Amino acid sequence: MLTPIKNRRWRADNSAFAIIASRYNTRYVDGMLVAAVRELKKSRAELVKVIRVPGAYEIPVVAARLLQGRQPFAAIICLGVVIRGETVHAKLIGDAVTASLARLQVESGVPVIHEVLLLENEAQARVRCLGKTHNRGAEAAQTALEMARVLASLD
Repeated sequence: MLTPIKNRRWRADNSAFAIIASRYNTRYVDGMLVAAVRELKKSRAELVKVIRVPGAYEIPVVAARLLQGRQPFAAIICLGVVIRGETVHAKLIGDAVTASLARLQVESGVPVIHEVLLLENEAQARVRCLGKTHNRGAEAAQTALEMARVLASLD
């Protein structure tokens, strides 16, 4: 069951965030991307770096490179939409991306927000990516902001 987005107001002053967004299923990913950027800017993020990649499978390698770079990010948000087809390809992509992002997050100590959606059909994508009350991009940004705050409080 989908629950509406909660309007949380985390402050992100002086924090940098990266968003890696797939170009595959562009319409839906762009809906999440716009919502995520809006949330981060409302929270006064100092930098929001957006990197586009061909598909969901390419997201982890870019996340790994960002984590090795000079720019410290408070969190990295990963956005993609994979819609199941007649083969198991979508599940294989989803499993590989999930495992890679989880490993990167734990190894780096930087929140890597996984919003690479594995969906059954375009109707599910419309609700989760284009709606204002259930947009997973806005939720991903809110999670990134909260996790950045949580980890900063541990230092």
